[in-house]
Amino acid sequence: MLHIQIKDNESIDKALKRFKKKFEKTKVLKELRRRQAFEKSSVARRFEVIRASYKQKTYGHIDD
Repeated sequence: MLHIQIKDNESIDKALKRFKKKFEKTKVLKELRRRQAFEKSSVARRFEVIRASYKQKTYGHIDD
């Protein structure tokens, strides 16, 4: 459970923004979305390879 201490004269918007940042760092939502549908390990590996090749293609051949 996350706790956010609201400081004196702090707006609700700023406190909510701090809460959202803290919540994102816990990666709860990302894990929930990942668990909603089962993904076979072979499919996950295939997407990993595709992602790696894309990164290599776009960022791998940068000449200074």
